[in-house]
Amino acid sequence: MGSHTQKATLAGLLIALGIIYGDIGTSPLYVLNAVISGKEISEFLIVGALSCIIWTLTLQTTVKYVILTLKADNRGEGGIFSLYTLVRRQKKWLVIPAMVGGAALLADGMITPPISVTSAIEGLKQVHRFRSIDQSTIVYIVIGILAFLFLLQQFGSNYIGRTFGPIMLIWFLMLAVLGLSHIADDLHVFKAFNPYYAVDLLIMYPNGFWILGAVFLCTTGAEALYSDLGHCGRSNIRYSWVFVKLCLILNYLGQGAWLLSHFAGKSITKEMIATGFNPFFGVMPDWFRFAGLVIATIAAIIASQALISGSFTLISEAMRLNLWPKFKINYPSEERGQLFIPAINLMLFLGCVGIVVYFRSAAHMEAAYGLAITLCMLATTILFSNYLVSKRVSSPWIYLFLVVYLSIELCFLFANLMKFMHGGYIALLVGGILFAVMYVWFRARKIKNRYVEFVRLENYLPMLQELSNDLTVQKHATHLVYLSSANSKHEIEHKIIYSILNRKPKRADIYWFVHVDTMDDPYTCQYEVETIVPNEVIRVEFKLGFRMQPRINLMFRKVVEEMVANKEVNITSRYESLQRNNVVGDFQFVVMEKFLSQDNELPFIEKIIMRVYFALKHISLSEEKGFGLDQSNVTVEKFPLIVAPVSSLKLKRIFRDEDELE
Repeated sequence: MGSHTQKATLAGLLIALGIIYGDIGTSPLYVLNAVISGKEISEFLIVGALSCIIWTLTLQTTVKYVILTLKADNRGEGGIFSLYTLVRRQKKWLVIPAMVGGAALLADGMITPPISVTSAIEGLKQVHRFRSIDQSTIVYIVIGILAFLFLLQQFGSNYIGRTFGPIMLIWFLMLAVLGLSHIADDLHVFKAFNPYYAVDLLIMYPNGFWILGAVFLCTTGAEALYSDLGHCGRSNIRYSWVFVKLCLILNYLGQGAWLLSHFAGKSITKEMIATGFNPFFGVMPDWFRFAGLVIATIAAIIASQALISGSFTLISEAMRLNLWPKFKINYPSEERGQLFIPAINLMLFLGCVGIVVYFRSAAHMEAAYGLAITLCMLATTILFSNYLVSKRVSSPWIYLFLVVYLSIELCFLFANLMKFMHGGYIALLVGGILFAVMYVWFRARKIKNRYVEFVRLENYLPMLQELSNDLTVQKHATHLVYLSSANSKHEIEHKIIYSILNRKPKRADIYWFVHVDTMDDPYTCQYEVETIVPNEVIRVEFKLGFRMQPRINLMFRKVVEEMVANKEVNITSRYESLQRNNVVGDFQFVVMEKFLSQDNELPFIEKIIMRVYFALKHISLSEEKGFGLDQSNVTVEKFPLIVAPVSSLKLKRIFRDEDELE
């Protein structure tokens, strides 16, 4: 575990404010607005809703994530896939909640930017000089901001990130000051600290249980908080959360007191919401409203940026864990964790624009928001309980954790299901498609593994040596390098042996077999060398963490250089004229690319999975690009994938009578 996880620093606290709390920090823009929409303002409603918000932030964000889940760090890294790597060896089925959580978090990454930015820009309707602005203009402004934001991603968020902390500090101080300035409007809001009023509202208020769907929006950023553990460190997150939670609660209390003093007994109609009514902007003095709107918009952009960066990290982890098709990854800077995935950037941008165009207003987006992220939180609860098992925590504590948080999150899930017909289906549809991609990619790999046949390498060593010294066979390359999936140094895929000996004999001076093993530790970068036959057959095994990119071309070159320096291998060309002048021999990589053979007899579901898998393969990176190989020295060999050979082929030979022949 890195030192950054142990100690809190002033700079670390500021970075945490900028990176961690964008999503949860901008929730005051829309949470109370969602709660009161279509309802009559009363002390019973406001105090009960505020109590629900305070205790949701306490139980869900503070206890579950800040105190408990942050303990489950993988060498300082957090997030749903980091947690999965800590427990995946316990039970194979845990990959399902991991995929559900990852897909839900990605879906959240498509909804958070539109709702945050739209909520902020709709504040223009509260500024006197812009009150006549129509919703179409707001939609254009939001799309323009999102387009600019996604355009910036290719340059990296390093430079932008330096300004995040100070701006978010201003934002949270603004929240606290605005809230404090109105708490005295109605001191009854302090009763909200008593959980009785939350329970009373949910039970006694007409359809009170469904208010949880709006209340849940106050904690949607908790999962992103855990995902960004590696950027800030556990101590920085915990200490800064005390300040953030205080500012959030003060603002919610101020909004509640303002509503009670100005609108008690009045109904907040959906028409009022449509014309820009929002208690968040209502607590601002007229002279400050435009400046407050600008700060809110910047905070919303920062929240969006944090989720976009988190989505890139999430997908890169999924690719290394073989849960997502391989896409091109760019590195805008040398800073650890800085990456950009063009395909995901485009997917998120189109998704965000589609949501803005479809829902148009923040009030309608609130209906879609929250449903997907509830599934992510349920997945984290399941994975974390298994983490507690691995740490030998006593069973009563584990069952207590499960009972408490499954109860809370299932209540939120059922409450959010009411949103299904009002737009929640969009979130589930997006999350469902993303989950389907992960499941197909994972399941197809399991199906393919039935076909992979391994043989003992030692049985073929004499034949490889004979071929290497057979001058009657034209030399294919001085060094022939195969990528192998065999975990054991004593085994090799039969298809590789077939490629070397049977297909078209490939004579080489040295045969290299390279294996890449994805480790549970995020940043492992090691290698082992096994010299099976000196200067003839060598195996190299790379052990790479799930956050390390497999730049095999670069890594393999470094391995060879170190072996030459240690006099473990002679890479000089064996051609006499070149050998006299110490010319290094050529290296040729061979990549085995599969295609689905027609000679398969798969069950219907598996047939669909394999067809979708190969369709995804067409839009993903090729094997050689995925492993970071230089295409100038790569040969791609196609071979049929026969996972379920046809077992019964009815073919009958017929014989003609001699009379017929005459």
